[in-house]
Amino acid sequence: MSEKIEELKNIINDSSDIVFFGGAGVSTESGIPDFRSSSGIYNMKGQVIPPEEIVSHGFFMEHTREFYDFYKKHLVYPDAEPNKAHKALAKLEADGKLSAVITQNIDGLHQKAGSKNVIELHGSVYRNYCLECGKSCTLESVLAADGIPRCSCGGIIRPDVVLYEEQLDNDVIMNAISAIRSADTLIIGGTSLAVYPAAGLISYFSGSKIVVINKSPTPADKNADLVISGSIGEILSAAVE
Repeated sequence: MSEKIEELKNIINDSSDIVFFGGAGVSTESGIPDFRSSSGIYNMKGQVIPPEEIVSHGFFMEHTREFYDFYKKHLVYPDAEPNKAHKALAKLEADGKLSAVITQNIDGLHQKAGSKNVIELHGSVYRNYCLECGKSCTLESVLAADGIPRCSCGGIIRPDVVLYEEQLDNDVIMNAISAIRSADTLIIGGTSLAVYPAAGLISYFSGSKIVVINKSPTPADKNADLVISGSIGEILSAAVE
């Protein structure tokens, strides 16, 4: 492991435009569960309705109260704090090494750690808006609502997150593609690369080095210059210190 971390340090030192592409595994060390692991949200025991169905557009529109019951309990973690991975990436950006974080997470922890250029592919729990008038609404007011959160106009509030059956925002996609295309190093971490179209964005990389840091194998491993299995927080913090 120490040899691989030294190799990662060398790659970082030789890079001037790093882009990080991450998923749920980046935040598990902050106490936020992932989706597809044995202990993840999609494998919860006793859940009558599949979580994938609950976090879909159709379910939100037809069963809004039930959606919010699940959403508040399992997808929103306002007390979570950035871990070593978030902090290491923020330091890389502050040092002028990293140009963008592209995340599939909706928890806002990269920004909380100090990262400035964060491209949120699937939105954020911290942005919410009224379906009737478009007025913005805070996460605090959503969490404080009894049942379905409503705007002062009476309209239903919805989180600005991408649900199943919905497409990613085109501007967000183009920003991510632009960042990846211009990068000389792409670090992929904490993601199974199983969610499309997000996972397909890494195909736009044409730079020098690809690094994969994940606890389990990913489809990108075969094309990577360096693959490290283990805790992404420990690995990144050791490489960036």
